[in-house]
Amino acid sequence: MAQGKRISAEIDGTALDAIKALGAAAKQARLQAGEGQAAAAARLGVHVQTIGRIEAGEPGVAIGHVMGLLALYGLSARLHKSEA
Repeated sequence: MAQGKRISAEIDGTALDAIKALGAAAKQARLQAGEGQAAAAARLGVHVQTIGRIEAGEPGVAIGHVMGLLALYGLSARLHKSEA
């Protein structure tokens, strides 16, 4: 948890919002699939706490784990240039 706080101090608000949105989308997809965090963790091969951290939008989680969780439930992330 301390690591996530340290990392979040270095990331701007727009990026943190995007990370939180990815986590929320992953959680919603998991819930719609009727699975618990433990089942998602077993399928992804990570600790259940990793699923919780992804879904909470913590920025210190490995991108591979985030993308893997999204993929488990048929989601993907697309990049686009922001107009900020």
